[in-house]
Amino acid sequence: MKKRNFLLLTAIMILSGILSSLTTRGASGFKNPVLGGFHADPSVCRTGDDFYLVNSTFQYFPGVPVFHSKDLVNWEQVGYCLTRPSQVDLKGTDGNAGIYAPTIRYNDGRYYMVTTVFPSRRHFYVWTDNPSGEWSDPIIIDFAIGSCDPTLFFDEGKCYFLWKEGDIKICEIDVNTGKKLGDIHHLGVGLGGRYPEGPHIYKKDGYYYLLLAEGGTEHGHHVNILRSKNLFGPYESNPANPILSHFNMKMQNSPIQGLGHADLVQAPDSSWWMICLGYRTSGYLQHVMGRETMLAPVEWEKNGWPVVNGDGTLQVDMKCKTLPLVPLAEDPVKEEFNYAERHAPKDSYHSLGLPMGWMSLCNPDYTKYSLTAHKGFLRLYPSTIDLSETASPTFVARRQTELSFSATAKADLTHLTEGMQVGITAYATSLSHYDLVAEKKDGKIIIRPNVRLGQTNHSGNNQITLNGNYAYLRITSDKDYYYMMASTDDASYITLAKMEYRYLSTETNGGFTGVMLGLFAQSNSENDKGYVDIDWFEYEVKK
Repeated sequence: MKKRNFLLLTAIMILSGILSSLTTRGASGFKNPVLGGFHADPSVCRTGDDFYLVNSTFQYFPGVPVFHSKDLVNWEQVGYCLTRPSQVDLKGTDGNAGIYAPTIRYNDGRYYMVTTVFPSRRHFYVWTDNPSGEWSDPIIIDFAIGSCDPTLFFDEGKCYFLWKEGDIKICEIDVNTGKKLGDIHHLGVGLGGRYPEGPHIYKKDGYYYLLLAEGGTEHGHHVNILRSKNLFGPYESNPANPILSHFNMKMQNSPIQGLGHADLVQAPDSSWWMICLGYRTSGYLQHVMGRETMLAPVEWEKNGWPVVNGDGTLQVDMKCKTLPLVPLAEDPVKEEFNYAERHAPKDSYHSLGLPMGWMSLCNPDYTKYSLTAHKGFLRLYPSTIDLSETASPTFVARRQTELSFSATAKADLTHLTEGMQVGITAYATSLSHYDLVAEKKDGKIIIRPNVRLGQTNHSGNNQITLNGNYAYLRITSDKDYYYMMASTDDASYITLAKMEYRYLSTETNGGFTGVMLGLFAQSNSENDKGYVDIDWFEYEVKK
């Protein structure tokens, strides 16, 4: 009997494993967004069974994160395209400027990322044979200045530069130099929607397909597609346009809005997929996390037009067959700031050893950050530039990825000096951020809240005085409010202030980014010898 039970149990375990494997290979769905938080303007390419994806970063540095995936659902950040000052100058940029709308493409052993930097409106591209490593210095497009949203299209041994400048334009270039070869061709202005943007061209079944977004990157954003037998047109519109939109009655109550700026990719199994941006709203139809990366399946009808997810919409819970899923290890909840050496040039941001996903504003002063001065700690030296300036303060941050979260930092304040301020912040723009500040006054360390709203900078009356030199600084949200909290033991927290989420929203502040959760150090004195050591930073999503 025991032997029979053992054999039965063994058979059940084997069957369970087979079913689990089949479920993974024929998975029945996933959740949107596939990249939560500020991951705008996604672009994707494939080599073999590897997918690579990039996003806009605007005023943040390093610029243009590079993600890798085997299944389009699970993404791991493997690097950045722009890591060195020689590649991009972001001095004085804010959420309305910086790096706009990158496109990633692969051709003949090389990966290319092409983008635009504002306010100069200069187009350039960089290349590499290893997307997780360093990328080249920029190759400048010198014949097209004044617009944005460029892409590269490779066809029959030629490289074409495609961009938006009033209308959609295309020109053959020398991919090694960026120089113009031949005439500039005009492909039209789209279908008449406001702000046509993000044009991409694909070749399939004898047609050239022109994909672009219209309607502005707001609630009316949507995706249209046109096609032509000739690369230079004329292009005819799909009668079913828009092929992706939530600007309709059916989707008016969806938590996902503003779908647009899409890219298409074909998987190794011949299936087609669309990635696009969208944002998740809360009350007042406002959003704080910026535009995020969404995914949807695409079917090509017999008449040759693509259909997105059956009806041109997508959901948070996508019930569809996926590629064989390759799950990744979850990101650590607690970042311990252990130094991880990475082979990179000394002027590269990678040389600092900061974890993937952590960024600074504009081009940072590398001397203000260290993971080696105190092993296991992130040391921040203060700058005279504060968070409310459009510049590069001592500030390092990661994205807010869910509406309800808790972000906590343990800070060693032993070396805090008079006139120095350090802390944790929920940062939307230089004039919109909620801070928890530690500072020394008359020899005592106090912790207080600070709220910056436009021209108003307010410090609340609530504050606590430390008896020791360690503090736990926390910002948390329940989707309606942000709370600024402090503790001396990581067990009992005192709420020092709360503020509505909507004052950090894009609808309130403008710009194209989302809330970043960061650490900062600033001082009134250029000769301040103080610093703060951050033991760890913990980010937890509330279920």
